[in-house]
Amino acid sequence: MQVRPVQSSQDLKAFINLPYRLHRDDPVWVPPFKQDVRALLSKQKNPFFDHGDAAYFLAEIQGRVAGRIAAITNRLHNEAHADRTGFFGFFECENDQAVANALIEKATAWVAARGHDTLRGPMSFSINDECGLLIDGFDTPPYLMMPHNPPYYQGLLESAGLSKIKDLWAFLGGPKDTGIPVPERLARAAEVMGRRFSVTLRPLDMRRFPEEVQLVRRLFNESWGSNWGFVPMTQRELDHLAKQFKPVVNPNIIPIAEINGRPIGFGLAIPDLNEVLIRNRSGRLLPAAIQILWKLKRRRIRRVRIALLGVIPEYRGKGIDAMLYHWVWTRAVADGMPWAEASWILEDNPLMIFGLEKMGFERYKTYRVYEKGL
Repeated sequence: MQVRPVQSSQDLKAFINLPYRLHRDDPVWVPPFKQDVRALLSKQKNPFFDHGDAAYFLAEIQGRVAGRIAAITNRLHNEAHADRTGFFGFFECENDQAVANALIEKATAWVAARGHDTLRGPMSFSINDECGLLIDGFDTPPYLMMPHNPPYYQGLLESAGLSKIKDLWAFLGGPKDTGIPVPERLARAAEVMGRRFSVTLRPLDMRRFPEEVQLVRRLFNESWGSNWGFVPMTQRELDHLAKQFKPVVNPNIIPIAEINGRPIGFGLAIPDLNEVLIRNRSGRLLPAAIQILWKLKRRRIRRVRIALLGVIPEYRGKGIDAMLYHWVWTRAVADGMPWAEASWILEDNPLMIFGLEKMGFERYKTYRVYEKGL
């Protein structure tokens, strides 16, 4: 066995293709577009590399690719937290402990050579991208931009010397036996909080899309700044994401909360395109992209992911999050999407967890972030 860096276009192709072979028999694995993965890994196209760097490695056994990993450094993270943490991501591996050990050792050596004293992950590339290893909830497909992996990955990483640093939880909400999609308590809380604090909600204004993107970035950085592992999102990173998702944005499920015209919070919900992608086992862009647009137009996608929800610090704990959830849920249901995932939520965020449970959401998946000192 050897672990070697990705150096050629053929190496990169092998790096991208590995999960399609490892997970082809997993019925709930959702294949990403290979074209999107290639762009994500590109140091010329991905704005992450304005403030970060990475190296990609392949593990081979007699010429067969048996695993892969990316070793990552993120200058913005270390500036924000005044630490020297390096990261790993894009971890995929056969059920072979020797291969997993070799991959982690290679990532460890790479980040240590750049002055880091800790290895953390998986994060592909940062906490603002896919992060965490799925450790429970394997029987249902992931929502958009959430990871999925086989159960044996947990044993591989822990036996390779990594320990839990934080769990991230996903909550599911949707129709119950009564057929009432929106809990009554959520509707009451939204009405009371709106009157008490003179909060008004409005949808994202697609006519002013660039300005709205800047507003969301400012609210995100201000409202999430104290969260564990937070890394500020740069303008180029958000512009890059906005360009990718603009064709599928539903402004009705992206509320902006205001008090006297001043924006103080927002929610970001995305139709779950994985409902279509799960059947696209090849990872090719066409015809899956056309099917996505067709289903969105005809309201055939039934699930929505609430990916971000934030309120600036001075207005937290006042129920404004309930107003934002109520807005997203009622409008998503009206647009034919009665199922919603709120993800991810830090395991030690009691206010958000309590609020979600009171609104009828149930925790159903756990993603674990690992760490080891070097």
